[in-house]
Amino acid sequence: MSNRVIICEASEIISIGLAEIIDSMAQFDVVMRLDSPEHLSEKIVATDANLLIINPLLLGYQNRDFLAQLGKEHPNMTLVALADAYLDHSMLTPYSGVIEINDTRSKVISKMNEFAQSETTKSNDDVELSKRETDVLVAVAKGMMNKEIADQMNISIHTVISHRKNITRKTGIKSVSGLTVYALLNNLIDEKDLI
Repeated sequence: MSNRVIICEASEIISIGLAEIIDSMAQFDVVMRLDSPEHLSEKIVATDANLLIINPLLLGYQNRDFLAQLGKEHPNMTLVALADAYLDHSMLTPYSGVIEINDTRSKVISKMNEFAQSETTKSNDDVELSKRETDVLVAVAKGMMNKEIADQMNISIHTVISHRKNITRKTGIKSVSGLTVYALLNNLIDEKDLI
């Protein structure tokens, strides 16, 4: 089954170029290109899209609220940021990954393959984290480092790393930003807890 992609980018040149690269890949189908996030949720439903590539600058200061709502309405949606300028790290935490304006064709293809792989593993809904794994996940989502987590929970760094490996294996999510989105969508943390 191919991944159905929506690209939301104000620049038609960037949008068309990215769509051409993605459409050249067998497992992806760009079903819509938009120049604004207006009525995005309805368009996701209408196209049955499961991967959204969006320029975070189109969302402005409503970035987190908008994406949290979108995540609740479309829990199987993979969100990817399209960065055409420098973006503060905090703007990128809700996203599973980032495609940058200066990425080469091969880099975009590589990233898209990673997103497809994480989408496949993410579709396993039988994720059951232990209480300790959930605590570690929340700490990671809040931006804590392994040593900080170990000190706070009074466990060794090796134990923290072991919990993180188990979390990755169970959820299929490798990136901190992906784990943050997972924690938000599963109501493990609140948006105000994020840095």
